[in-house]
Amino acid sequence: MSIDTSTDDRSDLTEAETTEAPTGARPRARGGILSGNVIPPVILGAFVVAGWYGITYGLLDARRRFLLKPPHEVIAQGFLDWSTFSEMLSGLWSSTQVAMIGLAISIGIGFLFATVMSQAKMIERAVFPFMVTLQAIPILAIVPLISFWWGTGQRSRIIVCVIISLFPIIVNTLFGLQSAERGMHDLFTLHHANRLTRLRKLMFPAALPAIFAGLRISAGLSVIGAIVGDFFFGRGDVGIGQLLRRYANQLMGEELLAAVILSSALGVTVFMTFGWLQTIAIGKWHETSGGGA
Repeated sequence: MSIDTSTDDRSDLTEAETTEAPTGARPRARGGILSGNVIPPVILGAFVVAGWYGITYGLLDARRRFLLKPPHEVIAQGFLDWSTFSEMLSGLWSSTQVAMIGLAISIGIGFLFATVMSQAKMIERAVFPFMVTLQAIPILAIVPLISFWWGTGQRSRIIVCVIISLFPIIVNTLFGLQSAERGMHDLFTLHHANRLTRLRKLMFPAALPAIFAGLRISAGLSVIGAIVGDFFFGRGDVGIGQLLRRYANQLMGEELLAAVILSSALGVTVFMTFGWLQTIAIGKWHETSGGGA
C-alpha cells in the first residue's frame, strides 16, 4: 500500500508541475523576448553616442569641430529650436508624401507585372531583362531625362521613387507566386480550377511571405528615392532632401545631423510599419513573419 501511495503522490506532483509550469513560464518568455529586442539596440546606441563624443572631442581639434558637432548641440539646435524643427518636420512630411505615392504606384505596377509574368513563361522571359536593366541604370544617369520630360516638380520625385522601389516588388512577388507546391497545383488541376481560382486561392496566399519581404525592402527604397529626388528637383514643396543640401552648403552642422537623424527615423518607421502589417497578415501561420525576431 505504501508503494501505491507514493506512486500516486508522484503522479499528482507531476501533473501539478506540468499544468503550472507553462503559466509561470509565459511572463518570463515574454520578458526575455522584450529584453532581447530592446536591450541590444540600446547598448549599441550608447556605444554610438560614446564614439560620437570621442571623435568630436578626442580626434577633432577646436577648429575642425564644426565637421561633427557633439550630440547635445545637435539636440539643442536641431530638435529643441522650434523654428528649425518645424521646418524639418514640414520637409519630412513633404518627402513622406512623395515616398508613399511612389510606393503605392510601385506596388500596383509590380503586382500587375508579377501576376502576368507568373502566368506565361514567354512573358516572363520577355519582360524580366528590361526590369533588370531598369534596376541597373544609375538614377543619376537618367535625372536629366526625367527633368526634360516631366519637369523639376513633385511628379519627377515620384517617378524617381517608382524607379528605385519597383524591382524588389516584382522579383519577390513573382518568386512567391511561383513557389506554391507542385502537389497543390496538381490538386487544383484535378478539381478543374481555372486560372483566377488558382491565383486567388493558391498562388497569392503562398506568395504572401515573399510579397511582404519585397514591400519592406521597397518601402525603405521609396524613402531613399524621395530624398534623392529632393536633391535634383527643387520645385514645389520643400522636402527633407532639399534641407539637407541647404544645410550642407551653409555648413550648418547641427541642423544637417538632425535632418539626417529624422530621415533615418522615417526609413526605420516605414520599414517597421510593413513588418507590423506582415505580422498581422501572416503572423499566425508563417514562422518568419517577425523578421529579425
